[in-house]
Parts: sequence; C-alpha cells; structure tokens
Amino acid sequence: MSGNEPTASGPDGDDEFDPIAFLETAVQHASHEDVDPMRTYLCETLETHGVDPRVDDAGNVLASRGPPAADADSHVVLNTHIDTVSPHVPYERDPDAPEADGGEVIRGRGSCDAKGPLAALLSAFFAIEPTDDRVTLAITPDEEVLSTGAYALVSGDESLTADADAVIVGEPTDLDVCTAAKGRFQGTIHLSGANAHAAEPETGTNAVAALEGVLEAIRTFGERADAPPTHPQLGAATLTPTVVEGGDATNQVPADAALTVDRRSVPPETADEFHEALTAHLRATVPDDVGLDFRFTGRPTPFLEAWDTDPDAPVARTLADAAGGDIRPFTAATEASYFAADAPTVVFGPGVLADDEGAVAHAPREYVRLEAVRKAARALEATLSELVE
Repeated sequence: MSGNEPTASGPDGDDEFDPIAFLETAVQHASHEDVDPMRTYLCETLETHGVDPRVDDAGNVLASRGPPAADADSHVVLNTHIDTVSPHVPYERDPDAPEADGGEVIRGRGSCDAKGPLAALLSAFFAIEPTDDRVTLAITPDEEVLSTGAYALVSGDESLTADADAVIVGEPTDLDVCTAAKGRFQGTIHLSGANAHAAEPETGTNAVAALEGVLEAIRTFGERADAPPTHPQLGAATLTPTVVEGGDATNQVPADAALTVDRRSVPPETADEFHEALTAHLRATVPDDVGLDFRFTGRPTPFLEAWDTDPDAPVARTLADAAGGDIRPFTAATEASYFAADAPTVVFGPGVLADDEGAVAHAPREYVRLEAVRKAARALEATLSELVE
C-alpha cells in the first residue's frame, strides 16, 4: 500500500469516521487468500476510534459498546465478513459513473461483498453511545468458504447471539431488508451393483441404469405427502441433480454410479430431515438389488440452513422505514442462518448481487455506489438509535 492511502477519519483529518475513506482502503486489501492484513486494518480502525477489539481463536473480530452483557437491557449484534472470493479484483474509484445510475462508485473485489456493508455497519457502530443497552460488532473471517468463524460464535456454552434481541447481517441487498433465505445442502447419491460383460448384461446389476429411478425420484421429491409446504416468503424448495459419475469401461456393466444433488431448502426443513426424507424416497424407486447410500458432502461446520424472521419484527420494520427499502427474502446463503435460531435476524446493506448487465458480487465488475453506502450508514444509525438506549 502506498503512503497516500485514505484513512478512515473524516475529510478534515478529525476523528469522525468516514465510511467511504474506510471502504477505499479496505477494498485495496486483498482478502481472498489471507484475511490477516484486512483484519489488522479493521482492528486499527476500531482502536483509532476508541474501541478495543479482540480477535478470538476462530479469527473473529469482536468489539462492543455499552454495559457488559449481564447488565444490558437489550443486545444488538452487527455482523458481516472480511473474506472475499478469488481472484482479487483491483480497486478503482470511478467518479464518472452516470448520475442516472446512482453516481460515483468504488469498484474492486469486496466492494459490495461485503466491505461496503462493513463500512456502513462501522459508521453506525461508532455513531451511537448506548448506556443501558449493548451493541456488539462481530466480523467473521471465512463466510465465503466454511463459516468456521460464525459457527464458533454460536456454538458451545457462550453463544454470542443466545442473549441477542436482534442481529443485523451486512450483505449487498440494495438497501432492502431481507428476512428469510433458503438453505443449501449438498450430497451425493451412491449406487452399487455388480460388474458383468456388456454382452450378457443380465448377469450383472447395472448401477448406471438405476439412475433412471433416481432421477424420477428427484423430480417427484417435492410432490410427496410429507414435503415441506411452499414458504410465504421463499416459495418452494428445490432439488437439482448437478454432477454424475459412473462406469469404468465401455464394454462392462457398471457396478457403481454417483449423482450429486443440490438442495435449496425452506423452513422448517432441516438438513437431517432432508437426508432422511430423500433416502426413503429414493429407496422406494431404486431396485432392491442395487445398493443405495446418500451422503452429505463432508465439511467441518453445519450447512447453512433455511431461516426466516417475522417481517413485522421491530428490527425489520425499523430498518426498512429508515432505509426506505422493501422487506423481502435474500437470494443467497449467508451466515444469518446460524444467528436466526437465536434472535430476530435481518440481512441488509448497500450494493447488489446482480444488476441489469449481469452479476456484480463475485464478478470481475464488482462495485458499490458511494451514495448507497452513505444511505445504509444513516439507516443503520437511525435503527440502532431506536433499538438501543
């Protein structure tokens, strides 16, 4: 980084936090492979503004304002993440973006997912001075991969959100307030048969041929009697076959086949319930002489399950009124999944996942509009002013 970097101070060099200056520097910190430089910058920013952060064993940055949790009347948690997907996209500030499209933008990896939301959350966090209530900033290091940081926050005997009254998760929502999201489970259906010469197929058990019944079961999975109902915010769950493997030789009856599936769940379905239901549904369609085993893809943390919050919850209504946006579902998986089991949780922030030209988040053209960051910061500050004292 050059010696001419912007700081997170105000335009006159005072101690007032400037979310745009913070964002400019944050986007220049590549955090797709190593979040340490970005985490250091975040901690230095907190210290500069009189807040002592700590980094826990999972790499989360934690900071609080207000009385200790045991003495607080209420507790609001602000969360987002500092990691980004690969590859890094260089920073650029574009002052010439058309005013009709929203004006000046910052481009680069992490500009909208999720350093723009982080800048807005920080602005609100610094702006309030709670006396009776507590506000905690909890910034995670690996949301884009395994969410080990977020899982550490809610697991064990000292869950951060166990006593929370509201959680606001920063993601690019175009200033809408999102109160629900589908879950995502991934697993592979393994079929086993018996090899034989292809000239005498009846002497073997063809695992690839058994995929016909598996695909039919996938098509009809949502029609079974105990299928979860259509969710009022999220619609129907989906089950999609994605990757198939099978067979070793062109003149041999294949003894093995595997089909990977992608499940986008809706409440109240859990991962365990989905596993049990899909296994039973498959067994009813796969021939008895074909072995069947459905296994989730291994990971060290639980899948991000479907979640929802009452759209009339105070955090949702207050933030929507302050931001002037809609209340709607979020279309991507987030760590809100872990927090919503404990407290009313919403997803909110500047930026968009996609626009009329295509993908924005995770794309080479990733950007966030500066005015949207400022609006998000003001809306979050107004919301915290209503929710905490």
